[in-house]
Amino acid sequence: MATTITELVDKIARLENQLVEELKKQQEEFHYTVEDNKIKFEQIILDTHRKLKVAILPWLKSATLRNVISSPFIYSMVIPIAFMDLTVTIYQNVCFRLYGISLVKRSNYVVMDRHKLAYLNGIEKFNCLYCGYGNGVIAYTREIIARTEQYRCPIKHARRVVGTHRRYANFVAFGDAEGYQTKRLEFRESLKDTD
Repeated sequence: MATTITELVDKIARLENQLVEELKKQQEEFHYTVEDNKIKFEQIILDTHRKLKVAILPWLKSATLRNVISSPFIYSMVIPIAFMDLTVTIYQNVCFRLYGISLVKRSNYVVMDRHKLAYLNGIEKFNCLYCGYGNGVIAYTREIIARTEQYRCPIKHARRVVGTHRRYANFVAFGDAEGYQTKRLEFRESLKDTD
């Protein structure tokens, strides 16, 4: 069974590499490059994007009532998200240093670049900032908690869990007491060199 799981994890890694290659093709298709974390479009593409931008007033006039009503609820979530960002950053800086776990690099998860697209108006750009920040903080937090779980309790659940993190597949099986005792320290050691 462990061999099957290892094969599946390897297949997932190959698919992730394939995804990276497809994203590179997408860069070519939409005529942009990424240099030093900066996105650069060809000038002709930028001009086309600017022509396609819908100004704020017409955009607001086309907004549905449900979108207007829900906006304060959506934007108010930035408060708990920012609090989580702050507290989980403090948590990892204290605990991970004590445990010898490599720190999670926040900038790998919190990526806010869509607001630079010329075809978005100011409100759309703000929405893209919000979603990039919110989803990035959730992903950043998830990786911190995943490393914590690997350090403290690298055991799979008895029941199926929807949406497990990438480390979960390598955890020991539920009920494998011997595997837990023999692999626990190995799991902890591997966290020292995590990128």
